[in-house]
Amino acid sequence: MARLESVTSLADLRHMGDRLHAQLGIVLTITPSANGVRTLRGINIQLEEQPGLCRKTKQAIPAAVRRAMESTPEIAYALLDEQDLLGGG
Repeated sequence: MARLESVTSLADLRHMGDRLHAQLGIVLTITPSANGVRTLRGINIQLEEQPGLCRKTKQAIPAAVRRAMESTPEIAYALLDEQDLLGGG
């Protein structure tokens, strides 16, 4: 969880998602809400259902990602720009 909280870019976050999938089979999906994003709560961070994944882990991973986005807002901006929600052109 500490590694997820310390990511510094969207590419680093995507890399950590790939590592979670490769090593543990956990599929992490991060998408902006269809209703718009005003705060970090408007970004959907979900784990795909998987047998054997405990409730605490299901809550801890999205919380760690959210804390990383709070400490480094550029990650959230890059995610929104990737979806062209910032209106960059």
